[in-house]
Amino acid sequence: MEIARRFLRFFEERGHVVVPSSSLVPAGDPTLLFTNAGMVQFKDVFLGLEQRSYARAVTLQRCLRVSGKHNDLEAVGPSPRHHTLFFMLGNFSFGDYFKREAIPYAWEFVTQDLGIDPDRILTTVFEGDDESYAHWHAIGLPASRIFRMGEETNFWAMGPVGPCGPNSELVYDRGREYCTCGRPDCSIALDNDCHRWVEIWNLVFMQYDQAPDGTRIPLPKPGVDTGMGLERIAAVVLQAPSNYDTDLFAPIMDRIQALLGHTDAQRRQAVVPYRVIADHGRAATFLIADGVMPGNEGRAYVLRMILRRAIRFGRRAGFEGPFLGQVAAVVMEQMAELHPEFERRRSFILELIEAEETRFSQTLAVGLDRLAEVIQAVRARGQTTIAGEEAFRLYDTHGFPVEMTRDVAGEAGLGVDEEGFRREMEVQRQRSRAVVTPGGPPGVEMGDLSAVGVSELPATEFVGYRRRTARATVLAILQQGSPVDEAAVGAEVVVVLDRTPFYAEAGGQVGDTGMLAARGVRVAISDVRRLTPGITGHLGRVEAGRLRVSLTVRAAIDAARRDAIRRNHTATHLLHRALQEVLGEHARQAGSLVAPDRLRFDFTHLAPLTPEQRQAVERRVNEIILEAHPVRAAIMPLEQAQRLGAMALFGEKYGERVRVVTVAGYSRELCGGAHLESTAQIGLFTITGESSVAAGVRRIEAVTGWGAYERARIHEQLIAELAGTLRTTPAELADRVRRLVSVTVKPAPASAVAGTVPPIVVVGDVRVATARIDGATHEQLRQAGDRLRQRLGQGVVVLGGVVEDRVNLVAMVTADLHGRGIRADALVRAVAARVGGTGGGRADVAQGGGRDAGGLDAALDAVAADVRSLVEAG
Repeated sequence: MEIARRFLRFFEERGHVVVPSSSLVPAGDPTLLFTNAGMVQFKDVFLGLEQRSYARAVTLQRCLRVSGKHNDLEAVGPSPRHHTLFFMLGNFSFGDYFKREAIPYAWEFVTQDLGIDPDRILTTVFEGDDESYAHWHAIGLPASRIFRMGEETNFWAMGPVGPCGPNSELVYDRGREYCTCGRPDCSIALDNDCHRWVEIWNLVFMQYDQAPDGTRIPLPKPGVDTGMGLERIAAVVLQAPSNYDTDLFAPIMDRIQALLGHTDAQRRQAVVPYRVIADHGRAATFLIADGVMPGNEGRAYVLRMILRRAIRFGRRAGFEGPFLGQVAAVVMEQMAELHPEFERRRSFILELIEAEETRFSQTLAVGLDRLAEVIQAVRARGQTTIAGEEAFRLYDTHGFPVEMTRDVAGEAGLGVDEEGFRREMEVQRQRSRAVVTPGGPPGVEMGDLSAVGVSELPATEFVGYRRRTARATVLAILQQGSPVDEAAVGAEVVVVLDRTPFYAEAGGQVGDTGMLAARGVRVAISDVRRLTPGITGHLGRVEAGRLRVSLTVRAAIDAARRDAIRRNHTATHLLHRALQEVLGEHARQAGSLVAPDRLRFDFTHLAPLTPEQRQAVERRVNEIILEAHPVRAAIMPLEQAQRLGAMALFGEKYGERVRVVTVAGYSRELCGGAHLESTAQIGLFTITGESSVAAGVRRIEAVTGWGAYERARIHEQLIAELAGTLRTTPAELADRVRRLVSVTVKPAPASAVAGTVPPIVVVGDVRVATARIDGATHEQLRQAGDRLRQRLGQGVVVLGGVVEDRVNLVAMVTADLHGRGIRADALVRAVAARVGGTGGGRADVAQGGGRDAGGLDAALDAVAADVRSLVEAG
């Protein structure tokens, strides 16, 4: 890390502000899966959409790439210098300095601060960039070591349109002995993939704005964006044969060797698996620390793919049991200074990796055997490509990402029909979508409003933190996505005001509703959204008069609805902190909904909450409510907020100044939402449900205030009615019901068991059937389960019943689902735990029991959620 410290210090001494690394998950940029370059966090600055208080910056940015010419996943391992996760050193100028300063900076740092032999450095410049060529020549670099190259290698663009410009690369010559191209006239101009040449620094000069037709117009303030890979420059400075032989990887490689008990010779022989495990273990650790959970789509899929590729290479190296957690542990020990979340989330990261590894290890051997059979069959037919249907079956049954199948097939000299694989995936997605077609409430559709010119309007001033009404001027009216000058009664519109008390949906908090009114004019607002950064759109219907641009209106929110939202939002902050107190610091927000009638909070945690944990969380939130803690909001610099320990949320984009909401003496979070003045205003907090939404992500739903009161009132009324019906008191109701059940439940007749036909629920592509058959023995439940399993063909059956105050349970899972981690023994244990018991058995059939007969219905109802969690995890 000494090189990184020198780099940051070098540029800080030259007027650059040291900016911390942003997350691997780009904030507010749906065009990118991951932060793949140092400039990503400055993208809006270069585009002119964001202003910073500084014109020069320097960073050490963590980046991740898994595709592209130089970052194909298959290259990680065989290549001595390719990685998924890497660290990018970069210096940036936002309209301040340009080529005349950037080129000498780079030369001085590399040759003087790092002491690299200048005779081993050559540079490339864009073929038409005479200015860069002249600056390199003025430094003293001879023309023989300045290469003019074309657009493919030496012109950079942010996208089809927008900032772009030439770039200049510093290349290190490792020497003829490292040549891999075999050319007698080996040259960077002939083969820049030859291992002799190492690109160590890329200087991008953004000096044009590219139009859709390809025209390039000079920017009024050109900028500089440079990137130097820490791993590569470390290998050059240390004269290491590969990036993996530097101190960035040595502790990880040494731990792998110690775990395997390998000699140095065995380590050299297994160098490719060692590299894959070290690289992928490091990448997975940082991804999880940045809030990414393993799954089947997007970022989650990439994490799972990386983990599973590492597990496969672990088996090749000689590992027989879990090992990636130990790799992650050394990554966190070595790189603690590079990620503040390592300390807080250490146990969660290790538990999550172990769970993923255990789940996949159960099917890896069988899957590899099946893949070997497929490869043998392809060869026997004289073919060279594994069919897409086969690749999909390996993924669907054994959890093999297509990238891993491609990996193994490539080692056998075969390819994979990936287009066919994608077709099969789409067919499955269509099947899943066909099961449930979600609907939505009628109303004004937002549509795509980014292209209707609203971005040229002044920013909307939000005055709604303290005010419920405001006088405002109508700046624009949009109807069916197009601007209009006026709108008549009945028109559905999107209205842009110069100022507003309406909160636009953001950060999980729903938008306000209310009314815009003027003399003879009334517009009912049903939702509020952000059209572009800084500009708010009010969705509504004209109920009276004609709404016109330039009209002055009275904007008023539904105050009672806003107060209910504020109760739920402040309660969400209390819930977040209470979960961390009860479960651990790893319990971090992974999504939320703050509505007037309820709150929903997703958080990272691997297991369902126990009844005791759920009760402890609920009690702790209500304690803070009753203690009437003041709630305050303040605007401050981001660095100050971080020093104060304010929690930032993954995937959120923060500016230099942020809003911090503090519950005095309890919690502190970065938040732009609406909150109360005191926790006492919440009144009451009640958890209504807890479930799984994805692998490693749980969801709590709750109500507050009048919602919690109404729920308690209904429950109290129900208990009173039941107690009256059974002629007992509420306090003795549970015991009375238990005695009644033990008397009335009799063994189920065979005809009742045989005739059981429960409703079937489809979870993803898995059929799930559950039923309660009171009085049935385990044997009777198994017989009924066998018939249901045959009827399903594929799926899950869980049956339960009460016999003499005891619960009997049987679970069955068809064989095609075992490879996806859906097992009868695991399901029956989960159901039995909910009724105060236990269970066990095999992957295809298992049984269990418990003593809490009153919890059986809820336990059976939760089976679909259990299966959903396994489907998403597998």
